[in-house]
Amino acid sequence: MSGQFDDDLTRPLEGAAEASSAEGATSPEVGRDEWVARHGERVARRSGLLGTLEARFRTVPWWAWLTLLIATACLIPVFSDSGYVRRVAFDTVVFMLLALGLNIVVGWGGLLDLGYVAFFGIGAYAYAMLASDQFGVHLPSIVAIPLVALIGFGAGWLVGLPSRRLTGDYLAIVTLFFFQIFLTFTNNGDDVFGHSLTNGPNGILNVDELSFFGWSLPTTTAQGQFAIAYLYVAVVLFGIVYVALRLLDDSRTGRAWRSLREDPLAAELMGMPVNWLKLLAFASGASVAALTGTLQASLVGSVFPQDFAFPLLITVYTMVILGGAGSQAGVVIGAILISVLLEVLRDPGDSRGLFYLLVLLGLVGAFRLSRQLAVVLGATVALGFVARAVAGTIDDRWTAGVGGGGGRLAGWASDWVIVPTQLAGWIAPVTYVGLIALVLMLTLLHGWVRIAVLVPTLYLAAFVWENVMLAKPEPTRYVVLGAILVGVMVIRPNGLLGERRVEIL
Repeated sequence: MSGQFDDDLTRPLEGAAEASSAEGATSPEVGRDEWVARHGERVARRSGLLGTLEARFRTVPWWAWLTLLIATACLIPVFSDSGYVRRVAFDTVVFMLLALGLNIVVGWGGLLDLGYVAFFGIGAYAYAMLASDQFGVHLPSIVAIPLVALIGFGAGWLVGLPSRRLTGDYLAIVTLFFFQIFLTFTNNGDDVFGHSLTNGPNGILNVDELSFFGWSLPTTTAQGQFAIAYLYVAVVLFGIVYVALRLLDDSRTGRAWRSLREDPLAAELMGMPVNWLKLLAFASGASVAALTGTLQASLVGSVFPQDFAFPLLITVYTMVILGGAGSQAGVVIGAILISVLLEVLRDPGDSRGLFYLLVLLGLVGAFRLSRQLAVVLGATVALGFVARAVAGTIDDRWTAGVGGGGGRLAGWASDWVIVPTQLAGWIAPVTYVGLIALVLMLTLLHGWVRIAVLVPTLYLAAFVWENVMLAKPEPTRYVVLGAILVGVMVIRPNGLLGERRVEIL
């Protein structure tokens, strides 16, 4: 009787074997956890050609990509003798370093730090005070740079102390308040207990150039161009920081940061020192930002409060989000793309070409190479010529204007888009608001009705671009940047190379 009872307990239930294999090899089995069994289904991977390319690229070692990037940066002077191109390359490396530092706090630690740029400013001001005539101190760069990095680390630690128990929006508000304190102090630091620390809005001038072992690096050449030596120093510093952060990410601290990012409560229950990890993330990111500030201050030769305004914070955050928070390679790529795009959008001619190219790529991505794409393009082109002909018939001044930037594309756009000689004051806000309303309406429509509304929306976008946006290149750069970011986030919510998290369905 006892043997029969034991057999009943060990015998599988009727139908268990069929149920366990009904959904293929990944289906759960008796004694097998269902969530673990379906892990592969929850890991999102890109399919098609892009998925294959991404999988191949991920097989290449990280150090190979880093070597290729550094070699490319070092060869820029070989392919271009333009001082402007070299300066843009230097600024791009500075953005890459800032993105790496912010990635520690946001991407690894999962902390929303809106005061990050203040640490960049602290580093620049600290170097200016240690290597200028402000206090008569002229420390050599080999001493000043590590000291500034330590100052940044300490500043990040101090800011993190009152914020270590905060998360989410509360942490963002506190760090933003710290950012405002920094701006207020630097703008009013010309009278602190009767002494001038920051010289207020006038800033600190005559900051020493970088010098190593008695060799001073000039900021400009004899012809007044950007000195390429600064680019090499920035690239070397970037390589050191990247490798150091890569090793840190692979360490126990890096794994603990990722656990903190995913679930702080679970990390604390597992015995991790959550508060200490937050402080370390703040301090490490601040140290990288302060270190980057030394490059900026020594090259420009001066430091001003307006150099660290809020748009810079938004720009660095955009780089991290676009590239993918949590991915070192991703934030570096994001920094390169944003830096180059911001420079391209300075020139109306270049920005016009980029605008129409992005619109065309967006249409191809939405409709593929289909009949609907041909209908949309053909109808939009036809609508433009008809609208311009009608406007010219009513009043030839409505079509006598010329778009900015020049070039063939500008001439073609002027023959297709209505460009008046003088734009009435009410047209810009009305068309801008109308464009936004049409774009929002498109999200509610479907089928051929959406296509019918899309055609005038595209033409109105071209009208706004030629008449409103190109007239104000500075804000236009950030508007286009925001549009690109929104488009990428729709396609890749985690960024270009962001870490894709496993979710329980």
